[in-house]
Amino acid sequence: QAQLTESGGGLVQPGGSLRLSCSMPGYPFRMSWYRQGPGEQRELVASITAGGNITYGNSAKGRFTISRGDARGAVYLQMDSLKSEDTGVYLCKAESFSGQERWGQGTQVTVSS
Repeated sequence: QAQLTESGGGLVQPGGSLRLSCSMPGYPFRMSWYRQGPGEQRELVASITAGGNITYGNSAKGRFTISRGDARGAVYLQMDSLKSEDTGVYLCKAESFSGQERWGQGTQVTVSS
């Protein structure tokens, strides 16, 4: 099974910005970003479908923007006005048209003063 390649995580101060990237071969139906903080449940941050339908989780609070590249196998998450509560492992998920799920390894985002 082809891996998803994630990048863009790092350490940033509150109010700062990060851009996460995820790519894979193929043409998934939906690509999503999830966040899992320490001792927390994994929760949806944002998702986008092949048709351009976008969903944001409550944690996004209007601060994040998800988009897909022309290849359709790439997704980006622009994260602005970051808060300490945004800290966690960000996981990229691709869903095929048949419902199969594929997860990336995750990229760490740490927001700290």
